[in-house]
Amino acid sequence: MYAQAPLRTVTDLDPAELPAKAAALLLAGHRLALVAAHHDEEGAPGGRAVRVVLLFLTGPPDTRTELHVRLDPDAPELPTLAHLSFPAGRFEREMRDLHGIVPTGHPLPHRLVRHFHWPKGWYPMHPDAGPPPPFGEQEGPYPFLEVEGEGVYEIPVGPVHAGLIEPGHFRFSVVGETIIKLKARLWFVHKGIEKLFEGRLPEDGLPLAERVSGDTTVGHALAYCLAVEEATGLYVPEAARRARALLLELERLHNHVADLGALCNDVGHGILHARAQHLRERLLRLNRQTTGHRLLRGGVVPGGAVLCAVPEPAVLRALGREIRELVTLALGHTTVRDRFTGTARLGADAARDLGCLGYVARASGLAADARRNHPFHDYGESLTVPVHASGDVLARFLVRAEETEVSLALAERLCPGLGPGRAVGETTWPPRSGRHAHRAGVGVVEGWRGTITTRVELAADHTLTRVKIADPSFFNWPALPVALADTIVPDFPLANKSFNLSYAGNDL
Repeated sequence: MYAQAPLRTVTDLDPAELPAKAAALLLAGHRLALVAAHHDEEGAPGGRAVRVVLLFLTGPPDTRTELHVRLDPDAPELPTLAHLSFPAGRFEREMRDLHGIVPTGHPLPHRLVRHFHWPKGWYPMHPDAGPPPPFGEQEGPYPFLEVEGEGVYEIPVGPVHAGLIEPGHFRFSVVGETIIKLKARLWFVHKGIEKLFEGRLPEDGLPLAERVSGDTTVGHALAYCLAVEEATGLYVPEAARRARALLLELERLHNHVADLGALCNDVGHGILHARAQHLRERLLRLNRQTTGHRLLRGGVVPGGAVLCAVPEPAVLRALGREIRELVTLALGHTTVRDRFTGTARLGADAARDLGCLGYVARASGLAADARRNHPFHDYGESLTVPVHASGDVLARFLVRAEETEVSLALAERLCPGLGPGRAVGETTWPPRSGRHAHRAGVGVVEGWRGTITTRVELAADHTLTRVKIADPSFFNWPALPVALADTIVPDFPLANKSFNLSYAGNDL
């Protein structure tokens, strides 16, 4: 049986109506999942209309509410929602930097995405932006909040780091070893991925979706394909839905196992790290057997899924025993448990206010999971969602460990009845009439880091006119500085790894 179809509502609003409508949805328990700016062709040649789409989600039952706000193209402004929703304020700053849409009354008007050497007045997602102009001189220093007082000093870290890590700048204000305040400065690797989707056919956009964040191939590919399928009415057979659910759990497994070992390594237990890396390598080889690629590329396609092989239940059980042994050894070591316990706490209220997702939220007592709230496959009673309330490194470790158990159990239930080959429904895009008249679609997937939301719009010829992606790291990055308040500097690598946020998923 397929999961019940989502309940969808689309409402057109004037800008002045937006704050009251958004406040009512937030008060009713909906969360703001995505904000997308659109530059629609309208009227005479060269005419443009500016439209902002705000997507609110809640569930179960899977409920999706879109608010469409049309703005003056000559002076695109809308009232800020930052006082209602922290994620809204960040989406608005992103939209201003990339599209030139001004959120009036925003409490933090300085740039978020565009660094200060990007030229003034150039908005890369605007249709008239043209090629990138030369970078200019730095306008001025980034407005870091300076903490002053006796004994306070600053430690700048990055954006270039040792090892294979993407760029990000961290500015610590410290007394002794205790962190008073941390500011993370990101968007050093903004790639313009959303712009690269424009004008492509949906199948040609899939390789981009798979590479939004390299360790989340299945999550982003699946969110993208679900959105395209909703927009076109493309049918997905039940076997393909099962295969997709299996691939999603295989991706969760290899990433969680890698993090379990890396967390042990950050407290000096290199032997457990080595053992975890050995397990991860076996999982990556299992991935290659399953789809032909170690990161599971090619497994999810528009309309279905493709498997080269199906994992043997005995192999999954053997891996499960070794993962459990790894976790038992880690938690039985006093150095590991002592360093994890109480470190970098993130309370439930802060996690909720910041809009946190995934294991970060579940380690702080918030039980949201898109597999339950927005299912694309009928999981029945087989899905449990591990939740811990302490909000520290230990809780984030335990949630990951318990989620590996859930993923292994789900994988073993999903494998029967699957076989190698293509499980794909319609192979051509349906005509855009009748039940296939929708030109927009949304995909919501519980990736291994948390909920991924992708919204697409298609032209009459089925080419992509807009793809908006919301990776869970966009929501979780602001929580890291909050958790690190009153944490000592030597615990920063441990705390950072316990969040393990994606630079690439954030810096689209």
